Order: sequence, then structure tokens, then C-alpha cells
Amino acid sequence: MLEKMSDFFEARLDGYDEHMLTNIESAEEFYPFTAGQLPVCENSRVLDLGCGTGLELEFYLPLCPTAKITGIDLSEGMLDALKEKFSGKDITLINGSYFDVPFGEEAFDAAVSVESLHHFTKAEKLPLYRKLRAALKDGGVFILTDYFAPSDEEEKLYRGELCRLKAEQGIADDEFYHYDTPLTVEHETEALLEAGFSAVEVLNRWENTVTLRAVR
Repeated sequence: MLEKMSDFFEARLDGYDEHMLTNIESAEEFYPFTAGQLPVCENSRVLDLGCGTGLELEFYLPLCPTAKITGIDLSEGMLDALKEKFSGKDITLINGSYFDVPFGEEAFDAAVSVESLHHFTKAEKLPLYRKLRAALKDGGVFILTDYFAPSDEEEKLYRGELCRLKAEQGIADDEFYHYDTPLTVEHETEALLEAGFSAVEVLNRWENTVTLRAVR
């Protein structure tokens, strides 16, 4: 049975950090690498999409202790864990969907997302990426580290299976349930460019996990 996105993560809060860092291939490399791509300057403003318990922030905040973080996540439990971890830091947490939450205009120096956006289609991401681009300052960057489909065929297979399961369980198309439906790197890049980002480059790869850098 498919689980609602928020319910899926709430149910796995205990042991989540250990699972992500030890059971996800190359996580011990891609979390610090991702953090290292974010700006290190006084009072840098960073938006974290699907921040979870803040695993990437564990590596970023020692590099930039004065950073001002805004984190958005569907799971209230994850946000509580993040808050406890980083008490005393300038962190604003929003319990909600990053598709719905307003980001503001030219409010952030950078945005980041790790292992969160591989649940959505290119069509679903386009409005989000347009909103995200508008929220970045001129020259701001979006650092995306995520799991990607290795081929067009696998991308279609994942999406087709999710559609089948939703139909089987009577789930509406616009409801978010946990099921991996990654795009290819090429289709992700197309979505970012169509949303108005001026350039997108691959910074690193670990098998099917890739870090992309999109410049406003």
C-alpha cells in the first residue's frame, strides 16, 4: 500500500539519520559535498527544500555558522528533530509542502535539496522551479543532490507503476504519496532551464545519485 508522503517519514523518524547515512550508498560523501557547494559568507540566506532532520546542515553550519536557514518539510517530527539538533542557530522551519509555501522574491543567496525531489514529474516541478528561481538573488544557486533514473525507459517505468498503484488504490493524481519516480538528469536539467535558470551543470556523481548546480 502506498503511504502519504508525510506519514511515510513520520513513521520512520526513529533511526532516520543513521539509516540515511549508513544505508544509502555514498551518503557519507554526497551530504558533505553538497554542503560544500553552498555559499560561505556572513549571514548567508539558504532555503532548504525537504530539509528533513537537517543532515546537509550538519556539514554546512560548521562551514558557515552565521547562515540563516529556512527549512520546509511535510513532517512535523522531522522538523522537531532538526530544531533540537541546531538550537541556537538562526533557523526558520515551515511545516508544509514546498509546492504551496511562498518563498518571496530575491530573498535567498542559495537553495538546496537532498534526496527529496525524486518523487515528482517534470510538469509538477516546473512551477516550483520558477518560484524557486524568483526567490534567489541575482547569481544565486540551487544545489540539488538527488537520485536520478539512469534511462528514459526506467523513468517511464517508475511513473507508470505509480499511476497503476494510485488507480488501484483510488488515489487522486494531485495527492502526494511516497514512491520513487526519479527523472533522468537530462529531464531534470530541462525542467530547470525551462523554469528560467541560466545554467545547469553536473558537479558530481555517485552511481545514480547526482549533484546539480543551477544558477539563477
